[in-house]
Amino acid sequence: MATDIERTEMFVFRRDLRVQDNAALFAHEKAQRLLCVYVEEPSQPWFQVRGVGEQRSRFLRESLCSLQAELRSVGQDLLYVKGYVHQVIPRLAARFNVARINIASVPGVHEQASVERLTHSLSVPLNVLPGNQLFPPSSLDAWMPSLPPHFTPFCKALMKRRIESPLEVASLPPPPVGLDAYKIPAPTTRAHPAFAFKGGEQAARVRLETWMFRERSVDHYLESRNDLEGLFSSSNLSPWLANGSLSVRSVAKSLFEYEREYGKSRSSEHLLKELLWREFFQWRALRDPASLFHRGGARRRLTLCTFEPRSYARWCAGSTDVPLVNALMHQLVETGWMSNRGRQIAASYLINEMGMDWRYGAAFFEKHLIDYDVASNYGNWQYIAGVGADPRGGRHFNQEKQAALYDKDGTFTARWRGHCQPQPEYVNDAADWPMSIPENHAAESAVVDE
Repeated sequence: MATDIERTEMFVFRRDLRVQDNAALFAHEKAQRLLCVYVEEPSQPWFQVRGVGEQRSRFLRESLCSLQAELRSVGQDLLYVKGYVHQVIPRLAARFNVARINIASVPGVHEQASVERLTHSLSVPLNVLPGNQLFPPSSLDAWMPSLPPHFTPFCKALMKRRIESPLEVASLPPPPVGLDAYKIPAPTTRAHPAFAFKGGEQAARVRLETWMFRERSVDHYLESRNDLEGLFSSSNLSPWLANGSLSVRSVAKSLFEYEREYGKSRSSEHLLKELLWREFFQWRALRDPASLFHRGGARRRLTLCTFEPRSYARWCAGSTDVPLVNALMHQLVETGWMSNRGRQIAASYLINEMGMDWRYGAAFFEKHLIDYDVASNYGNWQYIAGVGADPRGGRHFNQEKQAALYDKDGTFTARWRGHCQPQPEYVNDAADWPMSIPENHAAESAVVDE
């Protein structure tokens, strides 16, 4: 065990790739040396999906390079390693004679199981500290010991609660002597011109300042947030929030500063509600992580569905009978991004028109979205499927009406090559038995004419 004089501690980064407002990172007041580590774990196959999309991988690598630069600016460094957390961290702890390890909590069954395996593999204390949420666990437990099943009561309970200000950057102990930081692999692709945002803490700060204050785009957020594309139609802050390059409290602080300077509006209040939606999904996933992946959700509300490989392949490839859905899927794969409205349209088509298990779609989004967040992604898919937080029992979007509302002149569909050759309604299997795409079994879902 290391003595107090030479005490070395370790911080394991996960979905908190930032220096500013990172309470878990600065909770090393007794350390003389600090080892900062990021472990990139192999992706696991899940619902017919393997690997990580090029744009999501690119954004992560950029974020890690930015984090390493930020740490070096305060006298620290980042050790990047590939492997499994529960195998890599114990070896590093032994090599550098680490006395204590800190890690921030993140939602997800896999993420929480990884921490449990790590705990059992270590011979030194592991502290799991609060993550990237608006409210600390102690406050939330006091305000609502039982988390409401729907968003509205959650929102009403927290809308007027005080959100703590972000932490100021403090000093960090230097890295251990003899640390050789491995080079972070360079991205294999570039950002698509249609969504040319780079990963990292500095890029996040620039985007927040530009969108909120320079362009004052928050003033028309309520009216433009459903646009299918546009540099300033939405905040587009979710990619940095998802991997923790930006803290959600920093966004809230900027919003409150904006309201003090320019006044409150329906749009600014709606942005705060969106932050609370994120908070709602985060706490649902933290308190009951397993139900996030059940087909019927926490209430085990099962609906009829099927898996037809050809239909799923067409949806993934953007080769369905609906041009707008095709355009959205092409946009997703090529840019790593899709608007909130676009995600609802594409999800509704897979669930309601194709009659498929929603988790296949959620897994495909997980692969490609640069703002992939386990709580928000799976929580929103459950919402559309009617097995999550929607009190109306699901959302069934009228595809023709959605196209008329959000792509009236067909520009978006044309730009993203949504029109394709019609596909045969029936195919034959190896025994020449005709197979048809199953009729829609989502009769319980409410048709949404928004």
